[in-house]
Amino acid sequence: MHAHCFQHVAFEGMGAIEQWLHRENFTISYTRFFENKELPDIETIDWLIIMGGPMSINDEQDYPWLVQEKKFIRDCIAKQKTVVGICLGSQLIAGAMGCRIYKNNIKEIGWFPVTRQTNNEFTREIGFPDVITVFHWHGETFDLPQDAVLIASSENCKNQIFTVGRNVIGFQCHLETTEESLNALANNCADELKPAPFIQSAKEMIQQYPKHADSMHQLLFKMLNYQLNGKI
Repeated sequence: MHAHCFQHVAFEGMGAIEQWLHRENFTISYTRFFENKELPDIETIDWLIIMGGPMSINDEQDYPWLVQEKKFIRDCIAKQKTVVGICLGSQLIAGAMGCRIYKNNIKEIGWFPVTRQTNNEFTREIGFPDVITVFHWHGETFDLPQDAVLIASSENCKNQIFTVGRNVIGFQCHLETTEESLNALANNCADELKPAPFIQSAKEMIQQYPKHADSMHQLLFKMLNYQLNGKI
């Protein structure tokens, strides 16, 4: 199996997703838009992993490659490739499917709970908990694509995890976060860490990592396994 990653900034890699891909013996390739804009031959990939970034998907004037990226995502979905989007990546999926992306009322940065919103075969098979604390770093949100199923919401952002059919899953939250990637975000986006009810300090986020990381990663791996095999 071949997974291709769309990476938008150097400090937001795949984190725990990369660990899972190696464990499942995927070959991995990249388009790193901060270095090159070359897209792969769509016929050569099985999975597309779309990572986060500080830009908005609406910033096509500043980042003209967003136009081609959204078209490629739309083509992957049409061809029934497995598509996984993280934060900006989930917004790109929604945008590629014709949905509106806009500022959320409140920024969520830190460890906050999400609550399961549906009880279907997917959530039952993976044992999606009623509530789980996961990592967040986002200021925008989106309307759900047509035929999407909302899996989880947080107090301040309704559309946190969604699926479309068996091959598309979007995460507004960051279940892939590792200690290394958390530190990279905190260092590179420190200007966003302004005191607010749902913005934690870098120190607080790093201190809470050991408490929540394992359960968060195990849930992520179960969801990826389900996409790969139809079972966990």
